[in-house]
Amino acid sequence: MLQESAGGAQGAGESEALHTLRRVFGYDAFRGEQGQIIDHVVGGGDAVVLMPTGGGKSLCYQIPALVRPGTGVVISPLIALMQDQVDALRALGVRAGFINSTLDFEERRVVEAEFLAGELDLLYLAPERLRLEATASLLERGKISLFAIDEAHCVSQWGHDFRPDYLELAVLGERWPEVPRIALTATATPDTHREIGQRLGMPSARSFVASFDRPNIQYRIVPKRDPRKQLLRFVKEEHAGDAGIVYCLSRNSVERTAEFLSGNGVEAVPYHAGLDAGTRAAHQARFLREDGLVVVATIAFGMGIDKPDVRFVAHLDLPKSVEGYYQETGRAGRDGLPSTAWLAYGLQDVVQQRKLIESGEGDQAFQRRARGHLDAMLALCETVRCRRGELLAYFGQEPEQGAEGYRCGNCDTCLTPPETWDATVPAQKVLSAVVRLKRERGQKFGSGHIVDLLLGRKTAKVIQFDHDALTVFGIGTELGEPEWRGVVRQLLAQGLMEVEGEHGTLVLTDASADVLRGAREVRMRKDVLPAQQARSGGGQRSRGGGGGRSAAAVDLPEELQPVFDALRAWRAERAREQGVPAYVVFHDATLREVAVRQPGTLGELGELPGVGEKKLATYGESLLGELGRLLDGEGAPG
Repeated sequence: MLQESAGGAQGAGESEALHTLRRVFGYDAFRGEQGQIIDHVVGGGDAVVLMPTGGGKSLCYQIPALVRPGTGVVISPLIALMQDQVDALRALGVRAGFINSTLDFEERRVVEAEFLAGELDLLYLAPERLRLEATASLLERGKISLFAIDEAHCVSQWGHDFRPDYLELAVLGERWPEVPRIALTATATPDTHREIGQRLGMPSARSFVASFDRPNIQYRIVPKRDPRKQLLRFVKEEHAGDAGIVYCLSRNSVERTAEFLSGNGVEAVPYHAGLDAGTRAAHQARFLREDGLVVVATIAFGMGIDKPDVRFVAHLDLPKSVEGYYQETGRAGRDGLPSTAWLAYGLQDVVQQRKLIESGEGDQAFQRRARGHLDAMLALCETVRCRRGELLAYFGQEPEQGAEGYRCGNCDTCLTPPETWDATVPAQKVLSAVVRLKRERGQKFGSGHIVDLLLGRKTAKVIQFDHDALTVFGIGTELGEPEWRGVVRQLLAQGLMEVEGEHGTLVLTDASADVLRGAREVRMRKDVLPAQQARSGGGQRSRGGGGGRSAAAVDLPEELQPVFDALRAWRAERAREQGVPAYVVFHDATLREVAVRQPGTLGELGELPGVGEKKLATYGESLLGELGRLLDGEGAPG
């Protein structure tokens, strides 16, 4: 969302868009390029908008839909979330509705009648509904102010979330050439950005690319050792009682991780395609409506989740691409408050992802593109530079460099600068072991067997193949198993080895020869052990923003925490009464402002960010009454 205010009459010289922002959403000013985008669409222009999750994309079409005559039609793939999106808009006084397969005939007839009567400001549709002539006929009979194509990266066949129905959306410009279109996405490389305009038939659309920086998110990537225990420690020490999302690659891992967290005092539920639809819907509803619940999920969960107070996103498996990682981590901290993106990453992740690519059904071009995506993700994991700077550079936004390069001050490599070491000799030992197996025995093995050879372990497999007779047997006792696994992982990340075949065997690359003959130095990032990380402050909470009547966070003094907690309890009760998510009542950021500024009148309350006219009228007296009781000591938690 954006920045808001409770409005009075439209001020002299104030645009209708800004007046709507104040009156409906309760914010004083547009943020970044929002004002330019909104003015362009209000004026009838087409736009392709790239803006990070939490950056205020929805306002870029919601306000033009409120200002222009007619109904704004929003194309969204998020059927399961349309009800919540509409509820949130109605709580602001916006006349919103949706048509999708969850409605029965009578419910759909009511929404269609509202649209035809001009009684809707916004109408949400799933893309597949536009294939139906009945839907197109309905739209022909109404007045449309604009088309908004949300999650527009779904049109890209090279992207991370391709949806075939999106390819049909070019028909919008052909059938309604006079209606402006705005395509929006939270993540896209320059190639995907160009593809969006081409495939949607918007070659002359104006492009707007907001900064991809989310300064309130702290990015952290740690070596994977005992991932579930690492996750539990992270959640309990840094995010106890917070809402969060944990991503796992497999359904089995989702189930076991949710069970592990629940068994250790962290309330968690699973979410994956193997669960029945009713269970998935129930778990999603709980996540949206309850405070402090953790959802453990495959990547099928999260797109379009408009929950602003997700305080952390954790990955227990390596994402397939930087785009996917960025979008998933962007589900944290949409309210601008401090949040964490935490990833545990290890050798087996690299091997597994390589195997999935090699054994996949895609053609060579697809596999080449997938390897490129994975290589970029590995580079982000292994970088010794600022992670935020690497992310921004990936999306074509080179940050301003200082004397020592870009430093954001809110990622692990900035908070705890990593050490590097000369790993040339260990690299040569690993590569030599692979060479010996292939040259002398005609065999290929995976990373575990290579490490056993170097450590001189007489395992059953070593004895079976007589590998203890090889010259490389036992030449690596100067390092332990975790260190050797780190060497193998970083050799793969640097393209000095590859994974081959469904069994994940290791093979050399063209670049390996330079290392073996000593013509290339290999430097590696030194993995930090958990104890070292704790001593060096690697577990710091992320920083927040400034103050002002905006979406930025205000500092909450420790003594006001009980007041804030009690206001959240008040909010939860209002949400339960209405059957809506708590954030539909007020965001955490707004309640923090209430706790800190302690308004005494409706006028003062209406000056706080996130308090528009409708919310002021609906909740104002009740909220002020609750705040008064808390400050008088009647309702404060003891």
